[in-house]
Amino acid sequence: MQNNKEELIKRLSPTEYAVTQENATEAPFTGKYDDFYEEGLYVDVVSGEPLFTSMDKFNAGCGWPAFSKPVDRKDIKEKRDQSHGMERIEVRSKEADSHLGHVFNDGPKELGGLRYCINSAALKFIPVEDLESQGYGQYLSLFNK
Repeated sequence: MQNNKEELIKRLSPTEYAVTQENATEAPFTGKYDDFYEEGLYVDVVSGEPLFTSMDKFNAGCGWPAFSKPVDRKDIKEKRDQSHGMERIEVRSKEADSHLGHVFNDGPKELGGLRYCINSAALKFIPVEDLESQGYGQYLSLFNK
């Protein structure tokens, strides 16, 4: 999916653009989804591609939303990131190639041991009751206990 730069600048907030298109990171504890636990689906703010569910979200205390796993690992890309003098694994959306955040291996062992540390600005939240009307009805079964 190719997005026109001018169209994205108009459609996204300055923070959303900086994070998804310029690999920026929002300040810790400032994102709208850091301390947010409603039931639903998190999608790429640029493309709408499904990324994470509320069922896999946990409070890591790191200042950014943390997830134990994506909806489908095929829908994200991981790449080595040696920026800022650190060795990390960057997480990007598959279709839009949006920068989302990083994945670390310090997550809760009982949830698989991974911590997907994701910028709120890269995400759009779809409440479970709106999945059908927003075109994500095929994901409702993920929330049926």
